[in-house]
Amino acid sequence: MYDVIIIGSGPAGLTAAIYTCRARLQTLVIGGATWGGQLMLTSEVENFPGFPDGILGPELMSKMRMQAERFGAKILFEEATSVDFSSRPFKVNVGDKSFEAKAVVIATGASAKWLGLPSEARLRGRGVSACATCDAPFFRDKRTVVVGGGDTALDEALALTKYAREVTIVHRRDQLRASKILQERVFAHKKINFVWNSVVEDVLGKDRVEGVKLKNVQTGEESTLSTDAVFVAIGHKPNTDVFRGQIELDEKGYVIVHEETKTSVEGVFAAGDVRDPRYKQAVTAAGSGCRAALDAEKYLQEHPI
Repeated sequence: MYDVIIIGSGPAGLTAAIYTCRARLQTLVIGGATWGGQLMLTSEVENFPGFPDGILGPELMSKMRMQAERFGAKILFEEATSVDFSSRPFKVNVGDKSFEAKAVVIATGASAKWLGLPSEARLRGRGVSACATCDAPFFRDKRTVVVGGGDTALDEALALTKYAREVTIVHRRDQLRASKILQERVFAHKKINFVWNSVVEDVLGKDRVEGVKLKNVQTGEESTLSTDAVFVAIGHKPNTDVFRGQIELDEKGYVIVHEETKTSVEGVFAAGDVRDPRYKQAVTAAGSGCRAALDAEKYLQEHPI
């Protein structure tokens, strides 16, 4: 029986663990087989406060992990396979092991949707990215490609225009799906151009991105476009499959919260990208992890078992 089980080990989960452990709450972090969240796939992080020279994503997460462990967090590097939030104590299952907690913090994050190309995976962090807000400054005066046609893609393209000399949006259709106001902004921007009715067949380059191979979905014609970076902006998927039927989710699968961190089940809280389809930043995830931990602490004071 733990006071708190935190499911997830990205910035939200580990920040929550730091706070619950400092509150002397016995804490188990079910961190996943690949712990650390999306920052483990990021090269240099320049926008996390406290690191004026930047820090590598995996190094930042290692420091957060050490800090949580220093205060007494127990971290299990396995996946939660099922949960039972129907009554307290709550149950979280990891394979054939079962753990109980008086309160739970969900911090499983969201995963960027990728194109599924081997070259894309190989060059991730070497010019392939899913976050312009994070990585755009590395491509100052460079050529960039954004893949997608929704709000996410257009937001990424506009963010890139502050740094890149050229932004090309590659979209599989002949019209965008984004909101009209975003469309007006990108069509009016001199740095942004389009390749319509096309998909990325391959990302070119050995040690860094040098171009993309495109295919026109209507004619089948293939072409090559030189670029220094590829930003995949086809959306994110919240990691909430294990919670379906246990808590309230929105139509996209994100956890619905009330009063910042409270889910539809009293005593179960949510933090980070798993409940935030808008900001998707390490610092906002860490902030919500702090809030979830403080809310869990208050809840346990008022509802002891």
